[in-house]
Amino acid sequence: MAIRAVFVILIVLLSAPARGAEEGVGVGPLQFLSLPQFAAAILKDIQLLDDAPSIEKFLTVLDGRPPDWPVVYGYGHHDPGHDDRLFALNRERDASRVGNSALAKRIAFRWTGELSRFDPEVQGFSVAVGPVFTATGWGQVRFKLDDLPGGLRAIPPAESLDRWQRELAAGKTVEFAVIIVGRLIPEESIVYDFSHDQEGGGLIMPVVQVEEMHYVLSP
Repeated sequence: MAIRAVFVILIVLLSAPARGAEEGVGVGPLQFLSLPQFAAAILKDIQLLDDAPSIEKFLTVLDGRPPDWPVVYGYGHHDPGHDDRLFALNRERDASRVGNSALAKRIAFRWTGELSRFDPEVQGFSVAVGPVFTATGWGQVRFKLDDLPGGLRAIPPAESLDRWQRELAAGKTVEFAVIIVGRLIPEESIVYDFSHDQEGGGLIMPVVQVEEMHYVLSP
């Protein structure tokens, strides 16, 4: 009975508007959950894309198959045609996914977050965020935000507020997962580029309109 009660509380917490939602999408509670707990409680109409298999499956539904990166890349950055081939790849794929029902699906993915300075007005902390790169059979995947909400704030439970203030005052880094929920923008929903880390490799950037942000600190 106790386990069921906890699960119900999680569902209410995750489905309710974030505290301070009138101040912006990026203001919300710092939730003390493991990622599997969060995934179990996330709303059923949201597809969580947090590992290579789930991302690859989603890309296959949208675009069918990975690009042939060696052909697109050609003979390197000095190949006069490699930019033209990349441009053509993006235009071709944008056109082919028009009308694909997967564009309307709500998805969730993970970025990294870190607590910054204390904000007494909301009794929480400003948040610094950054993308996560996932190696897949398609290339490196990095979700890109169409528009990052301003004024990101994570609000811990009142009873733990002093603890996190002491942690930051001592120079410690408090990191957590930022789970972002949204939909791909229809006009240019996936951007294909060349990897900056692996010569000849690909970088795939799904472009997402942000609807929700959740701050999850695993125990």
